[in-house]
Amino acid sequence: MNTVDDYLVQGCMRCKYGGTPQCKVLNWVEELELLRQLVLETGLKEEIKWGVPVYTHNGKNIVTVNALKESANIGFYKGVLLSDNHKILQQQGNIQSGRILRFTNTSAIEEIAGVIQSYIREAIEIEEKGLRVEFKKEPEQLPEELLEAFDDDPMFKKAFYALTPGRQRAYSIYFSQPKQSPTRRSRISKYKEQIFNGIGLHDKYGNGGK
Repeated sequence: MNTVDDYLVQGCMRCKYGGTPQCKVLNWVEELELLRQLVLETGLKEEIKWGVPVYTHNGKNIVTVNALKESANIGFYKGVLLSDNHKILQQQGNIQSGRILRFTNTSAIEEIAGVIQSYIREAIEIEEKGLRVEFKKEPEQLPEELLEAFDDDPMFKKAFYALTPGRQRAYSIYFSQPKQSPTRRSRISKYKEQIFNGIGLHDKYGNGGK
């Protein structure tokens, strides 16, 4: 996949549903195309990175347009620095820097098209000024179920902390998401072997699902 047109037809191709009717991207083609046009009107350069449309300014990532299962989205890489005068930005999980706008129909996009573009222009200004996000230095709080798994298996604990900080954080966030403790334990058990093998939560996508 080389272009955004390919993305809108095939999806990101990072899962087995890419290019099939089950692909989540295909549920939101009209919404994604509308967001795409709004972004292009601001003068950003269109690229494909990590399988999704990314829009850049002087080589710096400004926004991305992509699909989740339940929505079409525009994400701001330094969204936490936006003034967000309309209070419409959402935080996705525990991501510190990025902020997202979710849409489920084109009418909702059209209603705030001008606002979306004003946010994009502000994001460009933030990048031009060289502003940076101050990331929290403290480590991600690990779920209790993961700490219990460490107590039960010290070698598992050693394998987890042998991962890069980014991989550790991704697992911690993923394991913490379910509300029910049994579900959290199930996730930990499912990915235990992958952690022992030094593989990150999303690494398999990068290898074509192999």
